[in-house]
Amino acid sequence: MATAQLTAVPEPKYWHLRTVLLRAIDTEFSTGQVLPNERDLSARFGVARATLRQALDQLELEGRLVRRRGIGTLVAAPRVGVPVSRREEGWPGSSRDQSWRAVDCTSAGASEQLARALGIAVGELVHTVRRIRVAQGQIVATESLHVPDSTLKLLPAIRLSAGGGTAGAAQAESDDQARSVLRRLERLGVDGDSRSVELGVAEAEEAALLERPPGTPVLVVTTQYAAAGRLAAVGTSTYRADTCRLTFGETGLVEVTPVAAVPAARTAS
Repeated sequence: MATAQLTAVPEPKYWHLRTVLLRAIDTEFSTGQVLPNERDLSARFGVARATLRQALDQLELEGRLVRRRGIGTLVAAPRVGVPVSRREEGWPGSSRDQSWRAVDCTSAGASEQLARALGIAVGELVHTVRRIRVAQGQIVATESLHVPDSTLKLLPAIRLSAGGGTAGAAQAESDDQARSVLRRLERLGVDGDSRSVELGVAEAEEAALLERPPGTPVLVVTTQYAAAGRLAAVGTSTYRADTCRLTFGETGLVEVTPVAAVPAARTAS
């Protein structure tokens, strides 16, 4: 059998520049410091501004830089940890679960895909609570928590939205319903959970909640909660991949890069 020879592929110019910029960021700049403008950087490294922008876009995507309108491009802050394990967060709705904030709640028949994920019949009523997670004043994740109505059948019935009325009244009713679902989940307790993670991109609704453009890379964490010997709920959490690093184990930490502040002067590394 003939031995195949791999052909060397030249490294794209913007990727080489990215590596050079990383070295400069690590040795010459501090967290929150504003980089020189594109014209100066292009002149320093001897590249076209289009190549420079590609390299800067890549570093922003990786969470090493952050751009602020009217300010410029800043060096992103180091990642800090927030918990994602149930040991730290608690069962959704519990008094320990303070990191998530409910946005709204809807109730509808399960689609084929959702029914398969929950192990229920297509069309069975499912309550979906949307939440956002905030760390250090920054929205880092959004979640859709799906709870079959049959999970809560032994508890008082959930008051469903009657529809109509003003937008403010409808939102208040949605908020009440979200709190009701979460309170009943807390009363059920939990036997255990399992989590999986994969890379994805933010769809339009998720991107709006994350305050990022559609297509932003995200880390998708799917959690299955068991209670009373059955699958009780499924949560799909979407974390910003440009600022988050997920770690699992005893600590159950997700590393988050907060928004960089603009310093009055350069600080020591």
